[in-house]
Amino acid sequence: MAAKTKPISPEEALDPSRALVPSVQQVNEMRVRRGFWPKVRRTAARIPFADQLLSVWFAARDPATPTTAKGIMLGALAYFVLPTDAIPDIFAGIGFTDDAAVIAALLATLGAHVKRRHRDDARAALERLKGDTG
Repeated sequence: MAAKTKPISPEEALDPSRALVPSVQQVNEMRVRRGFWPKVRRTAARIPFADQLLSVWFAARDPATPTTAKGIMLGALAYFVLPTDAIPDIFAGIGFTDDAAVIAALLATLGAHVKRRHRDDARAALERLKGDTG
């Protein structure tokens, strides 16, 4: 008989030391699946790192990306999606600096897993978004 696992809190889901725990990875994946595109649609024109963010999204969704890398990518994307973070996104000019730093750190460490096809998909998605709003 399988033991019951206690639900994890949002704080536990964001703990980097737990990023690869399967239950945390599932929470992050669900959070990203629900909130990523709505937030990107609202903010893509205001954030200069949108292409990098979308590249990470496509890499995290790629079956060829190693599971460990996906878990960390999903954690970074979940941080972007969360309405409460180190610097709230509502602050004009500085609200997304923490999100940009997280994506930059992710790309510095796991950038080899973000392939040209992911960057190409990101550029195409940004073009579609611009077409939808323009």
